[in-house]
Order: sequence, then structure tokens, then C-alpha cells
Amino acid sequence: MQPVREIQGPLDTARFMAEIVPDYRPVVLRGQMATWPAVRKAQESDEALAAYLSRMDSGRPLAFMAGPPEIGGRFFYDEAVRGYNFQLRSGNLSGLLNHLLSQRAGPQRSAVYAGGAVAEDYLSSWQTENAFPFSPIDAEARIWIGNRTRISTHMDETHNVAAVIAGKRRFTLFPPEQLDNLYVGPLHHTIAGPPVSMVDLEQPDLARYPRFAEALEYALVADLEPGDAIYIPAIWWHNVRADAPFNVMMNYWWGDPDAGSALKALILAIKAVRDLAPEHRGAWRHWFNRFVFDDDASSIALHLPAHAQGYAGPPSLERSTFIRSNGEGFD
Repeated sequence: MQPVREIQGPLDTARFMAEIVPDYRPVVLRGQMATWPAVRKAQESDEALAAYLSRMDSGRPLAFMAGPPEIGGRFFYDEAVRGYNFQLRSGNLSGLLNHLLSQRAGPQRSAVYAGGAVAEDYLSSWQTENAFPFSPIDAEARIWIGNRTRISTHMDETHNVAAVIAGKRRFTLFPPEQLDNLYVGPLHHTIAGPPVSMVDLEQPDLARYPRFAEALEYALVADLEPGDAIYIPAIWWHNVRADAPFNVMMNYWWGDPDAGSALKALILAIKAVRDLAPEHRGAWRHWFNRFVFDDDASSIALHLPAHAQGYAGPPSLERSTFIRSNGEGFD
């Protein structure tokens, strides 16, 4: 696997948005969060970080996954792909931190993972004490806590920056065009929101999933330690392995808040378009290409007055308002 490109030194929002995001490739941002108080506490000890986070704990119930030792830390489906190999449980943030601290010695008795919890809801002063240096304005901090775990290869619909606070994490990434070679799981029955690859990255069954061997030729890998971060563009596939008995990470997703879910649009298109007769489907292909995928798609309505362009007009606050008020989520 090839390493992910790295950037050292200070990075501000202007440079991040002008140089990093348009390239649409993952980038390791080495040491970018090293000055965070949380990272400094983690470098003192796991206990120091746990005490620091517990001081901010709002006490709000926190959902987390728990799986038995035999899953090897890999949260996934059961054999029938009807259920899962883990259970959902609930506690509070301080209790989860204390549980992980108490379980560090000896073999791991269970895999524990809490992910995507909005920091503002659980950590009262996180944003003011650990400011994100180059975050887009609409990015929310979300905390991820666990022990030795493996998160199946998946993609997110939005851009992502993930910053390691404690422990170590290995990210293995695949470009969006490897979709066919990753053997996507159910779109309707997912593990935690986005679809996942059905292939176990560390023990791939190439007899069952032979095209995965080609995907590995395009894989990128990054090893992150406390204070390091990684930028993952939207729709890039990524597998995340946490290699310490006590791991804490913060991530930031962002995208156009008015855009809605492209994945839901895809599912609706499957329902409405995919099973049409070939000639009928071909006719709609022209519409989708011109109204959606053409780089100059917004020009198709320029012959109309601005007030009449509606859905097809160029990006604007007026168009976003029009979409929201005229049925963005069609049934």
C-alpha cells in the first residue's frame, strides 16, 4: 500500500480550503492538533485525559457498541446479514472512559466503541479549549472513544477531518472508483449509517471477493498518533483500526447544509429509473447527465428568467430556499 501524502507545519482555513480540499485526495496533517490541551493530557497519561474529559461531561446518555472477544474488534454483520455481531448499549461518557481504563490490562474481554457523539452535547467546553485551526464554519466536533477496534471499510457523504487525541489509528483508504471491487453491503440495512464493504480488510476472502485484490492495488495507508489528523474527501472509502486499549479521536464532517443526501437520491433513482425499459432508461440518462453530472449543468436554465429557473438554476441562497420550501425530500 502507498502512504497518504503528508503536510507538516501550520495550516489555516484559507490554505486548507484553497489547496487541500480541491485536490480531492486524502492528506495526513501531521501534528496539526499537538497543542490541544486534550492531546497534552493524553501524553501525560490515559488517566489524565479521562479526568480532563470527565470534567466536561454533561451526563447525557451515550450510546455505544459492545462486541464479544471472538469478533476480534471488528464490528460487522452476523453470518446471515440480518443482524449484527455486537450489541447497542447506553451509559455516560465518564462511565465509558472509566470502564476502558479498568480493562487495559490483560486480553481484551470485549470490543467497545462509541462514535459520532456531538461534542457540544457531551463535552461542555471542548470547542473553546480545543479550537479547530482550519475548520469550515459548519463543521461540528464529534468524539469517538473505544479500545482495540476495527471499523469496516465505509464511505461518508461529507468531507471529514479526523484528529487522534489518544492511542494510535491506522486508516486504509480507497478512491471512490473502487466501488465495484469493494463489494458493497446492503444500502437499506447498514451498521452505522453509510454502506460498508463486505470484505474483511485484514483477512480478505479472495475466493468469494476476487476483485478486492485489484482494490488493494489502489489502497493508501496512514498511521496516526496523538496530535495527528487526516483529511478524507467525501465518498472516499476508509477502514479505521484502533491499536491501543484506550483510544480517543475527534472528527469534523462538513458539506453543503442545503444539499441533502446524495445516497438517498441514488436509492430513489434505483426505485424510479433503474428498472425501466432500456430505451426509457436511456432517455432519462440524458436528463441526469445534463441536469446533474454535466460540469456546466446549471447553464441549462439560463434561457429562463432568474425567478423561473427553480431547481435547475445555478447555486444560490434563493435556489436553496426554493428547494427547501418545495419538497426537497420527495416521497
